[in-house]
Amino acid sequence: MADEKKRLRLLIGKVGLDGHDRGAKIIARALRDAGHEVIYTGLHKTPEQIVETAIQEDVDGIGLSILSGAHMTLFPKVRRLLDEKGAGDIVLFGGGIIPEEDVAELKKLGIAELFLPGTSTAEMIAWVEANVKPRVS
Repeated sequence: MADEKKRLRLLIGKVGLDGHDRGAKIIARALRDAGHEVIYTGLHKTPEQIVETAIQEDVDGIGLSILSGAHMTLFPKVRRLLDEKGAGDIVLFGGGIIPEEDVAELKKLGIAELFLPGTSTAEMIAWVEANVKPRVS
């Protein structure tokens, strides 16, 4: 039998005051079209709302889109809340307008991957499928 791909359960979120969600919607649709179950939170969610939704929905990974410049505050806060709530095994990744000099620091803080402008949806999907694994519930 052919190697069957595992269907992942993913949350795509917009956190903070950023009101531009076209990229997040494109990512959500691309992941869905790749065969994964995707929950999109909509705009203006707090880190607490993102983490609570992720836990309630039992997701395998969270992808955050941040264009507001608050990435050094919001990504680490979501990571910390996941760890505090016992959901540290949920993979946190994201993208947006993030200066390259901030990427290494965010990865040190537990953000698994950051996709910068110009990344193709195929590259992002390949990374997700290689690095996000179904959680054992």
